Amino acid sequence: MKKNILCFGEVLWDTFGEEKVAGGATMNVAFHLNQQGAGVAFASSVGTDSSGNDLVNFLKDNGLFNELIQRDETLPTCEVTVQLDAQGHATYVIPQPVSWDNIKPKANLSRCAKEATAIVFGSLVCRGTTTRNTLLNLLNDTKALKIFDVNLRAPHYTSQTIETLAARADVVKMNEEEIDLLINNKKSDLKDKINEFRQKYHAQTICVTRGADGAMVWHDHEFYEHPGFKVSVADTVGAGDSFLATFIAGLLNKLPIPQILERACAVGAYVASKRGATPRYVDGIVDLIAAR
Repeated sequence: MKKNILCFGEVLWDTFGEEKVAGGATMNVAFHLNQQGAGVAFASSVGTDSSGNDLVNFLKDNGLFNELIQRDETLPTCEVTVQLDAQGHATYVIPQPVSWDNIKPKANLSRCAKEATAIVFGSLVCRGTTTRNTLLNLLNDTKALKIFDVNLRAPHYTSQTIETLAARADVVKMNEEEIDLLINNKKSDLKDKINEFRQKYHAQTICVTRGADGAMVWHDHEFYEHPGFKVSVADTVGAGDSFLATFIAGLLNKLPIPQILERACAVGAYVASKRGATPRYVDGIVDLIAAR
């Protein structure tokens, strides 16, 4: 699959004690799209420090480094502390400000957005004014499919920012906790919450991931569900990002939604079974998981 997909967002180091793993939700999506053969460009910013140099080397090694990676001479590269509970579920301590809080408008970035088939973005990178304005200007000046990964990381978001991004999105992906925060109706079931969300924001496609229980999608006036795949969880870091990458690839290739959901759940399960957000695929592993 060769599509012009622009992923705009954060790149960082996830630190697990003494171990550091490259991450960042939108970078993870770009990484997995690249593994699946998509034509993807990643836009972000890193510092000129040693951590930034190491991230540049990681991006180069994985085919994601390009002229859209800005180098900030003032702000540091982001290093996030990841804390795991007994089930491998992650919480994050994210410093501020960091280099990707200061992604600036550039002619090459504007040109890439105008030529893109799809643009993928999240909420975390929009916590700072400079980067948020850069993204909003790109979204206002492109006909690309706009894909919003809600990805709430308290306290790094406001309701106003989430509503602004959701109103511009054609495709929205979030998890159950996030839709509960955005649709404050405790008595509603998930389908009712999705319906309320789409009536408010008018997205074409809404996907809600449910952790080990798979995902639910509203698309073209129909609901679809998949129960997920059971694996031994190493950690959940990046599982939702790999799910989204697979979902995007399926949408752009116009695959049937049930097939897209099955493959996306399979990839998410595989990544959850590995440490960190960016494991390399073993040949045939996704098909093997999906065939269970």
